Amino acid sequence: MIARELLSQVVMPLKTSDTGRDALNYMYIFHVRHLPIVNNQQLLGLISEDDIMSNDVDEPVGSYDLSLSRPYVLETDHLYDVVKMSADFQLSIIPVVDQEDNFLGLITQDDLINYFGNIGAFTEPGSVIVLKMSKHDYSLAEISRIIESENAAILSTFITSRPDSTQMDVTIKVNKQDIRHIIATLERYEYVVKASFQEREYLDETLKDRYEALMSYLNV
Repeated sequence: MIARELLSQVVMPLKTSDTGRDALNYMYIFHVRHLPIVNNQQLLGLISEDDIMSNDVDEPVGSYDLSLSRPYVLETDHLYDVVKMSADFQLSIIPVVDQEDNFLGLITQDDLINYFGNIGAFTEPGSVIVLKMSKHDYSLAEISRIIESENAAILSTFITSRPDSTQMDVTIKVNKQDIRHIIATLERYEYVVKASFQEREYLDETLKDRYEALMSYLNV
């Protein structure tokens, strides 16, 4: 997925003639904290709520001094670049331009959340395992081999680490709901399982089975 494939069909940019009051109204309607200012397809900058409140709300936004630089992504940039831009600048929307620097549209935080929330790694049933390990010991191939030996498959992984630490967390989603054997095997290979999360549906079914077994025992 690249940036141009996720352009918002709802939120529109500001014109230089729009006032700060207009911008605040649009932000309220679209539930965003930023809006791009565009003049003849040229992205002039990104205005924030703070910029508006620091100026006369009845003046056109084209006359404002903007606190942000001109953050944007290219239409061919991967969605990971869009997420990084959003995080780096704490943006609620990310402008998208083409190779000639023409404004094409924007991507909202909601667009990003909806996209990632609907990909298979999140929608497929399964469970999550978090491993704590040294960066030096990390091998996805080895972890995959161990998990696949338990007739399971990895749906997604991501790493959480800090630059000042040699430790990191590896979060793994697998396609099994009962992960007891997977955890036991990982621990047998001396991996530290920091946390695990099983799907509520599986946990509810397990509790139901145990409850029914208990009732059956008590009725004997």
